[in-house]
Amino acid sequence: MKQPKKGIALWNKAKRIIPGGTQLLSKRSEMFLPDGWPSYVHKAKGIDVWDIDGNHYLDMSIMGVGGCILGYADPDVNRAVKDVIDKGSMCTLNSPEEVELAELLLSLHPWAGMVRYARSGGEAMAVAVRIARAYTKKDAVAFCGYHGWHDWYLAANLSDKKNLDGQLLPGLEPLGVPRVLQGTAVPFHYNKIKELEALVKKQTIGVIVMEPVREHNPEDGFLQGVREIADRVGAVLIFDEITSGWRMNVGGIYELYGTKPDIVVYAKAMSNGIPMAAVVGKKNVMNAAQDTFISSTSWTDRIGPAAALATIKKLRSKRVPAHLISIGKSITQGWEAAAKRHGINLHTYGIPPLAGFGFDYGADSPALHTLFTQEMLKRGFLASKSVYVSYAHKPSHVKMYLQAVDEVFAFLKKALEQEKVKKLLQGPIAHGGFKRLT
Repeated sequence: MKQPKKGIALWNKAKRIIPGGTQLLSKRSEMFLPDGWPSYVHKAKGIDVWDIDGNHYLDMSIMGVGGCILGYADPDVNRAVKDVIDKGSMCTLNSPEEVELAELLLSLHPWAGMVRYARSGGEAMAVAVRIARAYTKKDAVAFCGYHGWHDWYLAANLSDKKNLDGQLLPGLEPLGVPRVLQGTAVPFHYNKIKELEALVKKQTIGVIVMEPVREHNPEDGFLQGVREIADRVGAVLIFDEITSGWRMNVGGIYELYGTKPDIVVYAKAMSNGIPMAAVVGKKNVMNAAQDTFISSTSWTDRIGPAAALATIKKLRSKRVPAHLISIGKSITQGWEAAAKRHGINLHTYGIPPLAGFGFDYGADSPALHTLFTQEMLKRGFLASKSVYVSYAHKPSHVKMYLQAVDEVFAFLKKALEQEKVKKLLQGPIAHGGFKRLT
């Protein structure tokens, strides 16, 4: 494996002419391996990735930040997309696929009655919150979890710059968010129902937004308690399934816990990496979209709905969630077994298709994670703290990956014993949250 010199050079150029280097924080090279990450793709197919230096890797990390649930360049999705491109992806007339997709989504969500579309998760959440506020005529949003970059969410940090630190990404600055939005978004923590109870007693809450599951399962009665509070105070309950959706079952993971929202939001996996998002909700709530203004030219293209239809149909016909669960469990068990063999302290977390681990070495953990990524890259793997499992991940890939993990864990243990973790790094320690690039 040769050093990705072209990729590193292009990334350094990008940082000079693109603020932040890229459009997505999660794709910054500094989040993986500063001064060593390949950064740019030449070709991707299944879980095989070729960088612009000609190196070949197996992606055992985040698979397009969770977008490619079927694997890169899935032939069935590509075929559907190419077909509508050839027919004309944009027109003065509307796409019939968006009606077909709405019918499919509503068949999967019999409690719902209407659907709106967007093309990314963050904007879909902004749409959902706008609709919910329009329906309740109340401004304040109570939330837990990560929900994107828009003003309604970052407004939480106007009151306290650490309000969002426990919600996934620490250090998010609310610069550019109008100060008048202070107090309109207030956080509570997952599985802490008493925090939400206190919030609704303190101020008038019109919308409750949360991820039904992220890194941990809900405690008994938590989701039901949130639903009861929403009903009691007249708030619209929104489940953000942008990350969790489609992986444990065909639809939202909320279905496994017996609690229905008023609105559920999807993006990422629903279209296998093609830009697409959906806001699915109760008819009376969704109709409020007609009383406010929500509109975009790009939301009417034909490519997103075509990709979503092909993806969802394949998720059903191939029973993809069962495969994701099986592969994810194998990976998690492999991490735990390798850690035990080599005396590495770590913890695992997440639902099986979104498996993750963390080293338990306090302030030294970030350096250890960076060293893990560095050594796995040398062995031909794009690897980080998480594996977002796809249908293209096969048991043979898991076997190769875990063999490399075993080698690297042995290397890490020796580095720990000799107190050489930082000395063995060939670049800086990876970033753990939002940090300005200089």
